[in-house]
Amino acid sequence: MAIWNLGSINADMVYALPHLPVAGETLAATGLDQFLGGKGANMSVAAARAGSTVHHIGAVGPEGSWAVQRLMEYGVDTRHIATLDLPTGHAIIAVDSAGENQIILFPGANHAISSNQIGQALSEAASGDTLVLQNETNQQPEAVEMAQKLGLKVAYAAAPFEAEAVQAVLPFLDLLFLNAVEAEQLQQAIGKAPQDLGVADVIVTLGSKGARHFDGSTGNTTDVPALPVTPVDTTGAGDTFTGYVLSGLDRGLPMAQAMAQAARAGALMVTRHGTADVIPDLKEVQEARF
Repeated sequence: MAIWNLGSINADMVYALPHLPVAGETLAATGLDQFLGGKGANMSVAAARAGSTVHHIGAVGPEGSWAVQRLMEYGVDTRHIATLDLPTGHAIIAVDSAGENQIILFPGANHAISSNQIGQALSEAASGDTLVLQNETNQQPEAVEMAQKLGLKVAYAAAPFEAEAVQAVLPFLDLLFLNAVEAEQLQQAIGKAPQDLGVADVIVTLGSKGARHFDGSTGNTTDVPALPVTPVDTTGAGDTFTGYVLSGLDRGLPMAQAMAQAARAGALMVTRHGTADVIPDLKEVQEARF
């Protein structure tokens, strides 16, 4: 099977800071790195490095060829990435000495993807493949409707969180990823807990406490613990977890096993500075000692 990702592609500018700034504060950065990023690109790289066939549907600007090349180097099919007359999306990421972060996003070409582009890409998909989306591109409702009609499974990572965006795709979802804050915000917005959303599988990530799976078919709840590591940068860890879960399921692993493997990948990720460029591959994840 394969994973199709309608996903953002960003240049991540990561600034090391002594602490995260408050309103009106000016801080001198102690370091600067540029990485390939965007929640979409991160998930594509994670799923590819975990062993899946991954097709990325997205867009970059005229200066974004380096990002497409980088995705290719990591094993992602980039044939469905358009080059548009808009700047490539980018993120300004502040990371403090404890590994916590603040992120400012500029969507750029990520919000100019056409429905024709998505339709042409998904026409190559097979029934039973998976489409994954995040809230960093346009065309989300159109894409999930196309995918459902074509017999694809649909997964959604609800970040950056907007209740309206989740509600627009919710009827089409087979798998929903939320963090604890997003789950609470969604419940406040629509009055339903994760287990009552009508989605077959809901995964809520709980940071240092691990992750929780709500099985919509049986009503069962399964907890997967986080591994004990000292984080240096949490940027991209959730995307790595999501990509590894999707790859595990794509390769036939049971949910609990896919989540446990994803937890190992996420634990490795938080010990590294960077985003897509430092996502661990499957061999690293399997051989890691915690």
